[in-house]
Amino acid sequence: MLATEAPTGAPPDWSIVDVAVPRPSARLAGISMAGFSQHVSAFVDMAMVAHPSVTLLIDLSEGEGIRYSARGRQGHGSFAAGLAPGDLRAAGRVGACLQIRLEPAVAAAVLGPSAALGGRVESFGDVWGREAERVQDELRAAGSWDERFAFAADLLRRRMADRAPVDPEVAHTWRTTLGSRGRVRVDGLAEEVGWSRKRLSARFHAQLGITPKRAARLVRFDHAAHLLAAGLAPASVAFESGYVDQSHLHREVKAFTGLTPTAVAGAPWLAIDDVAWPGSSPARPTNSLRSAGAAGAAPRRMAPPGRAWNRGRTAWTDAH
Repeated sequence: MLATEAPTGAPPDWSIVDVAVPRPSARLAGISMAGFSQHVSAFVDMAMVAHPSVTLLIDLSEGEGIRYSARGRQGHGSFAAGLAPGDLRAAGRVGACLQIRLEPAVAAAVLGPSAALGGRVESFGDVWGREAERVQDELRAAGSWDERFAFAADLLRRRMADRAPVDPEVAHTWRTTLGSRGRVRVDGLAEEVGWSRKRLSARFHAQLGITPKRAARLVRFDHAAHLLAAGLAPASVAFESGYVDQSHLHREVKAFTGLTPTAVAGAPWLAIDDVAWPGSSPARPTNSLRSAGAAGAAPRRMAPPGRAWNRGRTAWTDAH
């Protein structure tokens, strides 16, 4: 995502950013895409909050573009963020980027086994292979976001067809974990699929790059993060998300992001989730809504598919 020039940690001004989403014909199961473009050249500096998907962030800008850092490792340009990458920041002067979220089972089919990257952040070239440069060039050259989404969907579809899917037991375990918002026990999941806990953990980790227990923690954290962004108090979020108490919530938020619950509540990524990723966020309480003109405030309506919404204007704009 993109932000305006500001001190590190300051909320971005989304009024100069257009957000585009694919038309239904360009959508694939287990895959979400969003395009972000700025009207003026501006500096990016924001924390990225852990999400239960593998994220491809493809820099479409000319020039320096994105710089990223996580767990003491730094890189430049397009990158892939695995499940639970920790304290991840993206910075630089960026004009446009395409973000693709892959559910773990889909990521394994698109990028290969253990595509969750073990919580690592890698360059796009390292995870995509020798065609990475061509893919980025073609995405930059596309005349509209519709063309970019269609091109990306075709690439993803072809890569999924080239690899065997994950074990049905592994896929079921992930779906159950996601559907329960992380409030599951590994023993119960193993019993459901007819495997021992040890076998389930080994196969799940081998194929998705994360253990079932950590996957449940990540999914539960994601739900809690969205509740925080929706304006709920940390104590209420801890109760609603199944944490023992508020200090338990604080420890988990710190473990996944390096941030406090208060910082996560105002995270730029979450502020625009309901626009870029419709259906991913719980409804915001009425008394927690911020004015549309406030930095980081997220409107409730979505752009028509294939079109972009500019947060600082009242009209929809073409997604170019």
